[in-house]
Amino acid sequence: MLQTLAIKNFALIEDIKVSFSEGFTIITGETGAGKSILLDALSLILGKRADLGALRNTDEKCIIEAEFAVKSYNIKPIFDQEDIDYEDITLIRREILPSGKSRAFVNDSPVTLDVLSQLGKVLVDIHSQHETQLLGNEDFQFHIVDTLAQNEAILNQYQEELKIHRKNIKKLKELQDFQKNTQKEYDYNTFIFNELQDADLEEGMQEELEEIHEQASNVEDIKERLSQAEQLLSDEEIGIVNQLRDLKITFSQLNNYGNNYAELSERIENAFIELDDIAQEIYSFAENVDFDPRELVAVQQKLQKIYDLQKKHQVGSVEELIAIQNQLEEELAQIENIEDTLAQQEKEVSQSLEKVKKLALQISERRQKIIPKLTQMLEQMLSELGIPNARFQIELSPLSDFQTNGNDEIQFLFSANKGGNFGLLKKVASGGELSRIMLSVKSILATKIALPTIIFDEIDTGVSGEISQKMGEIMKQMSTNRQVFAITHLPQVAAKGSEHFKVFKEDINGKTTTLLKQLTSEERIEELAQMLGGKQVTETARQHAKQLLQI
Repeated sequence: MLQTLAIKNFALIEDIKVSFSEGFTIITGETGAGKSILLDALSLILGKRADLGALRNTDEKCIIEAEFAVKSYNIKPIFDQEDIDYEDITLIRREILPSGKSRAFVNDSPVTLDVLSQLGKVLVDIHSQHETQLLGNEDFQFHIVDTLAQNEAILNQYQEELKIHRKNIKKLKELQDFQKNTQKEYDYNTFIFNELQDADLEEGMQEELEEIHEQASNVEDIKERLSQAEQLLSDEEIGIVNQLRDLKITFSQLNNYGNNYAELSERIENAFIELDDIAQEIYSFAENVDFDPRELVAVQQKLQKIYDLQKKHQVGSVEELIAIQNQLEEELAQIENIEDTLAQQEKEVSQSLEKVKKLALQISERRQKIIPKLTQMLEQMLSELGIPNARFQIELSPLSDFQTNGNDEIQFLFSANKGGNFGLLKKVASGGELSRIMLSVKSILATKIALPTIIFDEIDTGVSGEISQKMGEIMKQMSTNRQVFAITHLPQVAAKGSEHFKVFKEDINGKTTTLLKQLTSEERIEELAQMLGGKQVTETARQHAKQLLQI
C-alpha cells in the first residue's frame, strides 16, 4: 500500500508530504485545485515519462518520493531479477533536473523507467477519468474475461508457442523464396562450379607452374650457362675441381709436419668433395635440361586458364578461386537439398501449429465456461447500481488465424432497458452507465488480482444520489482487502471514506500553490456540506452531511 507521498517543486506544488492509511481514502477539491497534479506526480513514480514543463521553479530539481508497504505482495522476485535491494517498506524516488534529464531510484538503487513501470503495474492501478472508454477495447475485454478465467499462465504459454510458430512460418517463406530465386541461378552457378572444378586447382600450383614456364622459356640460356659452369669446374686444364685435386695431394704430403697442416688438409678435402658434388649435379642438370615442347604448351595453357579465371572472378590467387569453388559447392548442395529442407520446415510449421491450436482451444473453452458467471455478476451489480434491467451478452467467435489473444474475437453487448435489443457496449451505454459498469468490472477483477492500491479518478462521473452512494459502498467494500483511493465530486461517495483529504489552492508569496490537507471530523462535515449545497453552507446542509457520515 501507499504509505507516504512527498512532492517538491512540481507544477503548482511547492513542497508537500502526506501519509496515508489502509482502507478507503477520499480526495476532494474544487475543479482546478490540483487533484490531477497529485495523480501526475504519482504516475511519475510509477514509470511515466517526465516533462520539463512540470517544474514549478525551473532553476531547481523536482523530487517525488513514495513509500510503499510491499511485504504482503510477493514482488521480491522483481527486485531479485533487477538486482535491487528488497525492503518491506520500499522507497521509490523520481527526480527531474532543470536540464530536462530524469533519474529514478528504488531503495536508493538507480533504475530504468522500464523497471519502474514494471514495479508500478504490481503496486498501483490508477483508473483515470477516461479509462471507461477501455470497456470498448477488445484487449481490455479479453483482459476482463481472462483474469476471471485465470488464464494468465496458459495465455503466456500460448503466446510463446505463437512466437515460435510465427518464426517457423517466416523461415518456411524464406526457404520458399530462396528456392524460387536461386533455381534461376542454378544452371549458371553449376557451369561456373564445373569450370573451376575442371581447372584442378591446388594451393601453390600457380607459383609452381610459373617457375616451370620460366625455365622452359629460357632453356637455351640455361644450357649455355650450365656448360660454362661445367667447364669452369671440370675442365682438365683450368677446371677448379682438378686444381683442388692437385692442392689436396700437395697438402696431404704436409700432414706429417704438424696438426696445423692436417687441419688445412681436411678443409681442402671437404671443399674438394663439395665442389666435385656440385660439378656432378651441374652435369646432371645439363644432361636433362631439355623440355618437351608439348609440355611447355600444356603449362602455358594451364597458366592461361588460371589467369582467365582470376580475371573473370576478379581475384589474384588460386587460393581465392578455390574459396569461390567451395562456396559454390555449398550453395549448389543447398539448392539440391532444398526439397528435403522444405519438407522438414513444413513439418516444423505443422507441429508448432498443432501446439498453438491446442492451447488456443483450451483458452477459448475456459473463456466460454466463465462468461456466464461474469455476465451474471455484472448484471447483479448493475441492478444494485440502479440499472435493474441491465443485460450483458459476451460473444466469442472463432477467427480464421491466431492472434496474441488467441483464436477468438470478442464482443461485449449490452442492453440497459427491459425488452431492449443488444448493441455494442461502447455504442449503446451512456457515460453514467459506463462508469457503473467499469466500477463493477474493477470490483470483480479485484477478487482475482492482488493489487495493493487502486485509485479511482472520478469513476462516479454521470451518476448521483442513491446510485453514487451505492458506488461508494462498493469501493469501501473493495478497501477491506486493499487500499482504495477515490477522487470524487460527490458527497455520497466522499462520506464512505475512512479518511478524507482536501486539495485546495492558496496564494503564497505572490504565487498560486496547491496544498493537500487531511480533514478533521468537523472539517469533513463542512466539506461535505459545501459539496451538497455550495460555498454558503447552511445548517440543513450540515445536518445532511452528518447523516451521510452517520454521525
